[in-house]
Amino acid sequence: MLKDLAAVKEHCPVSGEEEKLLLSPESPIVLLPWKKGSSIAPAVAPGQKYLGVMLPYTPLHHLLLRESGMALVMTSGNLSEEPIAKDNEEALLRLGGIADAFLLHDRDISVQYDDSVVALASGQPTILRRARGYAPFPIGLPFSTKPILACGAELKNTFCLTRDGYAFISQHIGDLENLETLTHFQRTVELYQKLFRINPEMVAYDLHPEYLCTKYALELPGKKVGVQHHFAHLVSCLAENGEAGPAIGLTFDGLGYGTDGCLWGGEFLVGDYRSFTRKAHFEYLPMPGGAAAIRHPWRMALSYVYTLLGKERLMSHLPLFTSAVLLSESGEEKIRVLLQQIDRRMNSPFTSSCGRLFDGVSALLGLCPSISFEGQAAMGLEMIADLGEEEAYEFFTEIEDGKEMIRLGPMIEGILQDLERGLHPSRISGKFHNTLVKIGVTLCQKIRDHEGLEKVALSGGVFQNRLLSERMKSALEESGFKVLVHRQVPCNDGGLSLGQAVIANFVPE
Repeated sequence: MLKDLAAVKEHCPVSGEEEKLLLSPESPIVLLPWKKGSSIAPAVAPGQKYLGVMLPYTPLHHLLLRESGMALVMTSGNLSEEPIAKDNEEALLRLGGIADAFLLHDRDISVQYDDSVVALASGQPTILRRARGYAPFPIGLPFSTKPILACGAELKNTFCLTRDGYAFISQHIGDLENLETLTHFQRTVELYQKLFRINPEMVAYDLHPEYLCTKYALELPGKKVGVQHHFAHLVSCLAENGEAGPAIGLTFDGLGYGTDGCLWGGEFLVGDYRSFTRKAHFEYLPMPGGAAAIRHPWRMALSYVYTLLGKERLMSHLPLFTSAVLLSESGEEKIRVLLQQIDRRMNSPFTSSCGRLFDGVSALLGLCPSISFEGQAAMGLEMIADLGEEEAYEFFTEIEDGKEMIRLGPMIEGILQDLERGLHPSRISGKFHNTLVKIGVTLCQKIRDHEGLEKVALSGGVFQNRLLSERMKSALEESGFKVLVHRQVPCNDGGLSLGQAVIANFVPE
């Protein structure tokens, strides 16, 4: 947080559109290019090209900035994965072991709201986290809706209530992985129902049976509608753009429960508000250790090399996986156990996830073998990418079970060969991003040839990557497609509940 626009410009170049965002009544955090030579410590945002900047938006902020005369690092008052503390007593109790001092206030907080986060993509404002200032302002829909509650997903959760022609999407709730956040979710649902006088007749939920929001939804009265995760992403993008479809949906994200029981995430769908067909996807790869493969991306790197190229190729790069950076001294034994898990399909669910592909490539380049926050490995890969790189890796597709399967073996082999010849990781990252764009355009062209569709919707958390989203949009437009992107709601799971609500609205009586 900086005291004024002049202070911001000491550290970041600010375009006219970014200036409007910073000075707007919503006062979001805006991601700005970070000037080299800025006096703000690199440890504030390690390895990042962008700095999250905000201006004071309360009298207390103005007093603090005036007294301190310096940039202040602001973070929410909560333990990781827990809701923000909203009462003085609660803050003292929950944060007493962390904070050195407390500045208390006699004005009560009714509801916890995080700061909203906005960035420019292709020159247009794009909301990455929709909370204070934006929620609960409704999203206008081009049709009248039934009273519906859509419960969202597990990560970056929001819920959505609909009435008449409006969708009221909640503020960012957070990751529904503990009782405290679930309680916050339930309280906020009740508050929104009261505020907007909506008594839901239908409840929409994600198909993943272990999501807390799914379990919550199934206990509520009214008609229940289960919605596939990536279908909801597609429809969310269609609805906020006022488009009914059908359209091609590129839905690239971390994980979502598929209709075949596998974990999807690199999907090419064709759909409208009522139904979808899965036309193509990245080939399935095992996630050794399940959720542990998300926390430790080197496991995904291991899986890609071993599964696609074989054990001999893995052995030629064994030092990469047994180095002290990645594993302890018992590294080779850990690898042996993981390979057994993959071979026996034990605790190694299959995924087509583009997010996990980013993780694996990041680990191969030695950027992020393990993570401390969600998306860290993929962010590292984006930040180092050589923007001038024009080459791409090879890939191929083949029909399997009536769908185009995108085979990634040639790309992984190409990355290993580049590592062997000492190509700089920034160029490898650039080639990797170019390959994903090439895959996107190639598959959309194939679908257009068969279906005659000219509209493409980009959705899913992977498209928070500005390099990928801007290049994908540009390349598709150059190929004659009309490209729909998210502006009003996040492309990540924070926008998912909108799609769930719209799909539920069109379920036949």
